Amino acid sequence: MGGRYFGTDGIRGKSNSFPMTPDIAMKVGMAAGLTFMRGDHRHRVVIGKDTRLSGYMIETALVAGFTSVGMDVFLTGPVPTPAVALLTRSLRADIGVMISASHNPYYDNGIKLFGPDGYKLSDEKEQEIEALLDADLSGSLAMPDELGRAKRVDGVLDRYIETAKRTLPRSMTLDGLRIVVDGANGAAYKAAPEALWELGAEVVRIGVEPDGFNINRGCGSTAPQLLIDKVREVRADVGIALDGDADRVLIVDEKGAIIDGDQLMAVVAESWKEQNRLSEPGIVATVMSNLGLERYLASQDLTLARTNVGDRYVVEHMRAHGYNVGGEQSGHMVLSDYSTTGDGLIAALQILAVVQQKGQPVSEVCHRFDPVPQVLKNVRFSGQSPLDRSDVKGAILDAEALLGKSGRLLIRPSGTEPVIRVMAESDDSSQVTKVVDQLVDLISHPAP
Repeated sequence: MGGRYFGTDGIRGKSNSFPMTPDIAMKVGMAAGLTFMRGDHRHRVVIGKDTRLSGYMIETALVAGFTSVGMDVFLTGPVPTPAVALLTRSLRADIGVMISASHNPYYDNGIKLFGPDGYKLSDEKEQEIEALLDADLSGSLAMPDELGRAKRVDGVLDRYIETAKRTLPRSMTLDGLRIVVDGANGAAYKAAPEALWELGAEVVRIGVEPDGFNINRGCGSTAPQLLIDKVREVRADVGIALDGDADRVLIVDEKGAIIDGDQLMAVVAESWKEQNRLSEPGIVATVMSNLGLERYLASQDLTLARTNVGDRYVVEHMRAHGYNVGGEQSGHMVLSDYSTTGDGLIAALQILAVVQQKGQPVSEVCHRFDPVPQVLKNVRFSGQSPLDRSDVKGAILDAEALLGKSGRLLIRPSGTEPVIRVMAESDDSSQVTKVVDQLVDLISHPAP
């Protein structure tokens, strides 16, 4: 979206720096509370968080904001993002909040907002809230006898674990599987290992000792080497890595090879097609997904609808066009039969279900296609965007013509920083490298 406060996935920044300061967090609570207060019932908000040290500060500030406008607060403590979405609906709350910066380091934090239906807010709703953040809200404060109350909610993890387990067939277990699970020292450090163990797996746990500083540090889906090493060490059947708030997943097969979100979506799409579970003959992914996925789906008589980067845009397209499978190459997987947002644990369970049904190693089950050679590079810039230059526009047209129908070029500005992402893919790997390098060189140098 690109507003003053909201980015592509809520509000995010370095802790105690704009916009991730306690005074702004309190205003977010006030503004979001006022935006979602409708009718004369007692209004509720569910607030969850991951394991960052700054979560205490942001949580307390949000509580002050929400209660000041008369909204009751239900605090869950550390839980996965999809658990907040689930609880928002099941408790009939008016809004849900997840305090997390996802896969970022501990010193960052963020605020993700969900509506009463458990879905992330639309751009329009975020704009409504943003318009109030710099306004004087003192006249909207609740009277002393109408202030909200805050309380801790027990049993949230149990409820979430049971929901995740029920996504598998009733008779299915994970007996016989040795699974290494990496909780990223984040929000699912308890829930994911417990769910897998309750389903019968032998579970080896790593990344499950959060201390406020080690979330995503050398572990989790963005740093999989620890998982790869452990899978090989204990000769596990599969490794599962989540990110800091557990809305994305990465799989490692028994050989230590990484399986990304594109392959995982292909596995689910093929399996669900065989079971007549696809609500539409295709899936939704972003412009970053590999051309190999698109070709593979076509071979299965399935389509690939592409959206802008961000699981929120994937979900919006799914809802608008009736799809029930979508996701991102990075590991977000949205299975709308079960969840309103990306859910790393539920996605992993669906993959394990296919593994159990086929009785084959993960390396065979999860290799659906050979990815087309793809190169992605980032170019940092200052001042006006280089994409406005005529020489850059001309070079992009030339590159697209060179790649032709056998390749794909994607040039896009980052939604969170002054960076332009240059991505190309083609069956000719040397051609891809040449195209990207030439464009990066041109974009990174001033116009003559």
